[in-house]
Amino acid sequence: MPLPQLDRILEIVPGESIRAIKCLSLSEDYLQDHFPRFPVMPGVLMLEALYQASSWLVLATHDFDIPNVVLREARNVKYQDFVAPGRQLLVEASIFKTNGSLITLKTQGSMEGHTAVSGRLILERVAADQVSGAMEAVVPRTRAALRQQYSLLLSGHTNTQQTT
Repeated sequence: MPLPQLDRILEIVPGESIRAIKCLSLSEDYLQDHFPRFPVMPGVLMLEALYQASSWLVLATHDFDIPNVVLREARNVKYQDFVAPGRQLLVEASIFKTNGSLITLKTQGSMEGHTAVSGRLILERVAADQVSGAMEAVVPRTRAALRQQYSLLLSGHTNTQQTT
């Protein structure tokens, strides 16, 4: 999984939905170059936050059995507002449909009740043996590292159904 875009998971119901937040601060490296006089979170990173929340939901739903979750498609992505430093992006994803290893999710990122980004994401759970025979040996360590990162993202709240 790329660098984390999420700061905390607020709520997760495996098999159903997730709510997480991304706090944008002016110290984020990419803001120095992305519209220097009007720093805002790039759209691709807003989409990355939606993907990461969706990935955590898929991983928790399946108890981290297959730690490779890839984005296959992003459909109907709409950007409706800027996310500026000092703001929090509330990221929500819910499972819409599952078809074998493909999971379709409805996703949304909002600030103070106003939608900043939304879309449908199609994620795929990819077994290590489908990627490479050498990857199979890495799966237990990857699974353990993901569970540890997941626990850190979950810390500090109680309104959560979780699997670990």
